[in-house]
Amino acid sequence: MTNQTRIARVRRIAFCTLALLTATACHSYHVDATIENRTGAPIQLLEVDYPSASFGADSLAAGQVFRYRIQLRGSGPLKVQFNAGGHQVQVDGPSVVERQEGALEIVLLPGGKAEFHPHLSPAQ
Repeated sequence: MTNQTRIARVRRIAFCTLALLTATACHSYHVDATIENRTGAPIQLLEVDYPSASFGADSLAAGQVFRYRIQLRGSGPLKVQFNAGGHQVQVDGPSVVERQEGALEIVLLPGGKAEFHPHLSPAQ
């Protein structure tokens, strides 16, 4: 085998290895969460709990929308907490599963209620 043949062979192996690594690269699963305040009044201390983490905002004006991107680690229910008019509100939401991705809309409503609109991939 000539030196040029060996070099060509090494290049082909390197190219195939690189192509294989690229094809099997890790996929980052994420959920785009949107929380909309339709309570008719400002809220304070918004917190959304999901398996293994949480996120939130200090305040959210009436009609305001808050967006946040999350990664689901583990499985379990969602929970939303906020303060409205001096009262602490807690609403339980649907369960989510690790590796789901897509969008989650949470609409905060008057009377301490909330609607959850998950648009998530099926559990894997």
